[in-house]
Amino acid sequence: MKKNFLFKTSIAGMLVFSALAPVGLAHDALDETVLIKGDRTYYDDLAVPQMKGSKNLKHLYEAAAPEMNVVREDGKQNSFADVYSHKGFAYVGTHTRNGGNGGVRVLDLKDPSNPKEVAVFAHNDIPGTWHEKVIVKSVNTADFKGDLAVVSVQQLNRNNPDSKGGFLLYDVTDPYQPQKLGFWEVTKQTTGTHEIYLTMQGNRALVLATSPYADYYSHGEARDFQVVDVSNPTKPTTLWQFDPRTVPEVGTDFNGYHWDSPDGKTRPVFNHSVIADNNGRYAYVSMWDLGTVIFDLKNPEKPVYLGRTEFATDQQGSAHSAALAKGDTILIETREVYQPLKSGFEAAFGYTRIFDIRDKTNPVLLSEFKTDLTTDIPEDAPPTYATFSNTVHDPKVHGNTLYLSYYAGGVIAVDITNPSEPTEIGRYTPESANVWGVFVDKNFVLASDMGSGLKVLLKNNGNGNKSNRILE
Repeated sequence: MKKNFLFKTSIAGMLVFSALAPVGLAHDALDETVLIKGDRTYYDDLAVPQMKGSKNLKHLYEAAAPEMNVVREDGKQNSFADVYSHKGFAYVGTHTRNGGNGGVRVLDLKDPSNPKEVAVFAHNDIPGTWHEKVIVKSVNTADFKGDLAVVSVQQLNRNNPDSKGGFLLYDVTDPYQPQKLGFWEVTKQTTGTHEIYLTMQGNRALVLATSPYADYYSHGEARDFQVVDVSNPTKPTTLWQFDPRTVPEVGTDFNGYHWDSPDGKTRPVFNHSVIADNNGRYAYVSMWDLGTVIFDLKNPEKPVYLGRTEFATDQQGSAHSAALAKGDTILIETREVYQPLKSGFEAAFGYTRIFDIRDKTNPVLLSEFKTDLTTDIPEDAPPTYATFSNTVHDPKVHGNTLYLSYYAGGVIAVDITNPSEPTEIGRYTPESANVWGVFVDKNFVLASDMGSGLKVLLKNNGNGNKSNRILE
């Protein structure tokens, strides 16, 4: 039987910046919606602070919510984006508020209840950009041995002659003193590289890059998904780009964005995100309404298309991000739907789908995980009603637990022991929640809030360290 816990904060000023709405681009940036990423419209009645859990999350509590440093010379604070953890350090990306250039914040988590912000990097490299995604992994190649950070770079304005998009490479072997190594540039015609994934393939380091609308804006001269060799981080080299026109259902007349799908609808197609398995053998590319596209990556110069997930005709696609589970036999697909009343589709915000991918040429839908937020739409909402508040965002998996970042919903934990019957087992919603990312380490769960930054969740294991912020 579930036990509920109410979350109460005693940290003064923990959300000091949340009242200032961050700014940024919506996904999909080319649709008719003028919604700004970080806009808190329709949030306030939904983000009720709470913490509840059962099973392995029974004693989870918020251990820290540090006030993030201001790094801009004008004294203005940035908004925050994704979070990653490596060797006891948290890496928090930043978004576009107050002109971006917030870089990546590094926090020492030796004492998780008292994180120390010890460095910032990528903030002074390219003017007029922001850095929402960061991946950090240990790399061992002929040219580099150490901890490598890859940071996405996007332009606030493509017409700014001084800005450019792509990704930065940093040596963070000493997290206190990050050192710039290199930069990979995507076509100036697109905003930049939105998300990235770093993987090792033997003694070779690869970055899988997501550059939305590169195909559309460049009229096919560049692509949205690139495979880049970063074995020598000072000289990143593009190996391959994906042309969606090679998929039988797409066709040669595809303009890089508008897809005449087999269900008779014109759907948006662009690359939003990508992941790989631990050995860099397969890539899983989130191509919005084309679904999650799966590639055999064993020869990175010539990846082989295997298959993709598909949607019912009444589902907005919006394949946003992916995660793997059960020895890479299960695919988790999150769908960021923020306009729930779109004509011709079901009335619903984005939710999660779970697939059996033992046969990667034929992903089989096992279940769909929805929450109370999925259909929480005001009765008097106009057809143009839009908000990020209720949609799922990013997935992470640890064992049999799926963690989902959920904007106003905070972080939602799901038991996927039986992937055909996912069950909510925990929820963490901080005050004024606008949770962008979640990351799971063996010792803690990290969340990143667009307004306030890092949150550290720990387990109380009965050793006398129970937090007074959770009341049973």
